[in-house]
Amino acid sequence: MHPARAAAYMFASLVVALTQGLGMNLVTTNIVQIQGSIGATTNEATWLVAAYMAPNVSLSLALIKIRAQYGLRNFAELSILGFVLACILNLFISDLPSAIVVRFMSGIATAPMSTLGFLYMLESFPPEKKLSIGLPLALTNISLGAPVARLISPALVDIAGWHGVTILEVALAMIGFCLVYLLPLAPQPRAKVIERLDIVSYLLIATGFGATAVALVLGRLYWWFEAPWLGVLFALATVCITVAVIIELNRKNPLLDIRWLASPAVLHFAGTLLLFRIVLSEQTTGASGFFQVLGLLNDQTKTLYWVILVATVAGGLVCAMVLKPGREPAIHVVALTLLTVGAFMDSGATNLTRPEQMYLSQSLIAFAGALFLPPALLTGLMSALKNGPNYILSFIIVFLTTQSLGGLLGSAVFGTFITIREKFHSSILVEHLALTDPLVAQRIAQFGGVYARVLTDKALLNAEGVALLAQQATREANVLAYNDAFLMIAIISATALLALLIHIAILAVRTRAITASTANA
Repeated sequence: MHPARAAAYMFASLVVALTQGLGMNLVTTNIVQIQGSIGATTNEATWLVAAYMAPNVSLSLALIKIRAQYGLRNFAELSILGFVLACILNLFISDLPSAIVVRFMSGIATAPMSTLGFLYMLESFPPEKKLSIGLPLALTNISLGAPVARLISPALVDIAGWHGVTILEVALAMIGFCLVYLLPLAPQPRAKVIERLDIVSYLLIATGFGATAVALVLGRLYWWFEAPWLGVLFALATVCITVAVIIELNRKNPLLDIRWLASPAVLHFAGTLLLFRIVLSEQTTGASGFFQVLGLLNDQTKTLYWVILVATVAGGLVCAMVLKPGREPAIHVVALTLLTVGAFMDSGATNLTRPEQMYLSQSLIAFAGALFLPPALLTGLMSALKNGPNYILSFIIVFLTTQSLGGLLGSAVFGTFITIREKFHSSILVEHLALTDPLVAQRIAQFGGVYARVLTDKALLNAEGVALLAQQATREANVLAYNDAFLMIAIISATALLALLIHIAILAVRTRAITASTANA
């Protein structure tokens, strides 16, 4: 391919992947601003995220076979057209019910976009460089959505509120629409691969994954043991997935090879990706949530997200330069080391910590995140290829499931841990705030003095002072809870690093023993 044409395909990959990433992150980033536009509470507005993720987490499973049977070009053109229509519908949102319906449709329309982002990046490289260079760059493009959403959100909201965000989605979708039609992907051979039982299995899996996604998004807000419908969703997911597994185990041509998915190698691969998503929630959920607790909004953390964006791109480029078969363990050692150091640095935060104090730690985490995923994906992909092309579908499902549901699980675990630790620290702090303590009484009087010019009743002044002191205690409890969460992530990363080093050492000893026995023979 001519370099100029290859650059055009790479640009198309960037636009499509960024469009998909922004569609997923712009709502999550602007929940507070959106709830005012549609007249909803925070919990109600979070249903927009749940509605988007419910179909999105499983639809890639169906799309892979649809693409194989009906052709890659038809798949690309109809996918981007559907996304454009979904983005246009966002312009007509005026209340919560319409917003939920449109976000559900957007979740369906966005599902093919990550696949298109991959395909356009791989298209621009020769076969020998598709996995070593194209794969890291494609994954880097997909990772850019979160920091870019934080960077552009303040300006978009200032211009036109919620509709300013949706207008950008429409614009990017239109650009992607033109690029997809102007730059066709190389045609692939078609085959009739869809069977009737595929539809039954997919509907069961989609229901199970969708119910799980909704429960993970909303569980922390409605609390896991307080809302009975959360238990119903988990029970529904268990039943549907169990029935789907039973069906697939008894099929001659299954949609998913369950026996291969349950093999130790695949379970190890899935566990590694799942652990990575949980650890990376330190940045996607932890840092942003920490600064929100301190009262900082998106426009006050712009520079931090510029640092994260640059570090992510740098990590992807470095990975593309060094990634070769056999180097995966060494790259993972470096990535886990950086994750451990970055999370441990954040665990010493205080209420005076500002974004500039986290530039180094968050850049280490962002760099490690871009460095970790491509080698893991390359290892799993090579393992699937050794077993034959029929295993590629099962492998892709493992990867996409761990990334989508794993990201939701990481945020749910991280947020739940923070809530529990905040209650713990808050109870300890409140125990020491006795009104009979002279220092506490003095602090209450100082806080109440803020309102002395507008309030003359001493009882009201004292009540306001107590309220302000309680706010400070809650803030300090939240800061301590986030520190505990950051430290937990550092410990998990360090444990994973230690396990990886032990695994590398065992493999080295086995290799030497085999080499020695072969030489003696």
